[in-house]
Amino acid sequence: MTHGVSEGVRHGPRRPAMGFILVAVFIDMLAIGLIIPVLPALVGELTGSQAEQALWYGAVAFAFAFASLLSGPVLGGLSDRWGRRPVLLLGFAGLAASFFLTALATAMWMIVFARLVGGAMQANVAVAQAYVADLTDARQRARALGLVGAMFGLGYTLGPVAGGVLGSIDLALPFWVAGALALLNLAYGTFVLPESLPRERRQPFDWRRAHPVAGLRALAQLRGVGPLVAVLALAGLAQFTMHMSWVLYTTFKFGWGPLENGLSLFVVGLMAALVQGGLLRLLLRRYTPQRLAVLGLVSSALCYAAWGLATEGWMMLVIVVFNLLGFTTVVALQSLMSGAAGEHEQGRTFGAIAALNSLMAVLAPVAAAGLLGLVSDRPPGDVWLGLPFFFCALLQALAALLAIRHFRRQSRAPAAAAAAP
Repeated sequence: MTHGVSEGVRHGPRRPAMGFILVAVFIDMLAIGLIIPVLPALVGELTGSQAEQALWYGAVAFAFAFASLLSGPVLGGLSDRWGRRPVLLLGFAGLAASFFLTALATAMWMIVFARLVGGAMQANVAVAQAYVADLTDARQRARALGLVGAMFGLGYTLGPVAGGVLGSIDLALPFWVAGALALLNLAYGTFVLPESLPRERRQPFDWRRAHPVAGLRALAQLRGVGPLVAVLALAGLAQFTMHMSWVLYTTFKFGWGPLENGLSLFVVGLMAALVQGGLLRLLLRRYTPQRLAVLGLVSSALCYAAWGLATEGWMMLVIVVFNLLGFTTVVALQSLMSGAAGEHEQGRTFGAIAALNSLMAVLAPVAAAGLLGLVSDRPPGDVWLGLPFFFCALLQALAALLAIRHFRRQSRAPAAAAAAP
């Protein structure tokens, strides 16, 4: 896993390597995965109806995403200035505080406040990806980001199952355990995790560039990938809307509880880990990142529609297994964007990608809550309960069309340049 480590990061008492950041990402995502199947149920205990539950769950998710949107570019820029490790430590501390505050919550405003704290201090995804970019060259970055994605998947594989089991005992218990795991990661980062960004490659921090608009503008201006920002945005909005809708959709349509939802998310995480941790390497030998991005977008569009049409709970799991290529899309798009950025701007680039994802995560709760609210009074099994997934399928299909158009234009450009006198 250490092939392709750049010479510039071989410094200090401990040489940075992929293994260090993979452990940190796994613990981080395990903690986050624990709360996924129980947070909607916890919100449901503090609300009076399914429509109110959908509305407040959307507000909780909106609070986390909005705080991440504002803080992501700041923390990404700070990681370019001071290094990845201190920003990661801040993120671990923020997650722990958010989990413990949620476990103690007795009213909805307390949960919203806790998620604001977690969102404002948590930039672990972007900084971990920048850490990987520090260690790898452009040729090997897609595979390395795939390994990080596999750790995400593995955390989502084990976390929701454990969260479902713990939540069936007490809805607050997964949050206490998640907070303890975040503290474990904080200790790991403090005493074990080395810094990946050497001092000579650090960049001054500029407040004028440390806001979402500046980050998104810089992302759109990257050579050859500007139109992919729209593709990543549409795919991200579809993915976040699906995540926001999954637990409430399966609860409304199939009567699932925390345990069933935890097991279903186990399958999702398992497939993500298998594809991004193993199959992706084989696919990259056969397909370019551009081709994988398109195939993944098409596959996901079909699967979103199938989830919305599912009439039995077991069908949801079968569809997950068939969506193999869908787990390659984000990794392929991010590797293309990272490759277009300079080696001194990886933190800012992934911070901008995180800001874009956070913007979509801000919009997703509004979309999911609104769509679920429209159909929440439908009886179990009604096909219109799948409305959020039909919306996701439409977004993903549009993203596929934009990506195909962009890559075709790119392939024609060299030929046109060669033919010019």
